[in-house]
Amino acid sequence: MDMHKLFTEHPASIGETYGEHLVHASYFGGRMMLAGIACMLHALLPFLCVRTGSQAIEELNAKMLARSRLAASRAPTPHPPVSESHSPPTYHRVRAR
Repeated sequence: MDMHKLFTEHPASIGETYGEHLVHASYFGGRMMLAGIACMLHALLPFLCVRTGSQAIEELNAKMLARSRLAASRAPTPHPPVSESHSPPTYHRVRAR
């Protein structure tokens, strides 16, 4: 497989360049690691970081959904090929019984 394609295929599939994907994925990974540390601290001391993990999940989920919608809105709309012999569909009236 082409080395360039290995680094660009997935980012392109979600409407990003390699650099944009690097920044966004790094942010998400760092945020999840910090939330994981907070959850471990909460496991040891239940009165600390009571909502930190769930807030991080909610925040990251909202960001991911917003980015997915943005990528979908940027995606080109496929158009079916039109040939010269193409004619509009014919509809037939159905008789009621």
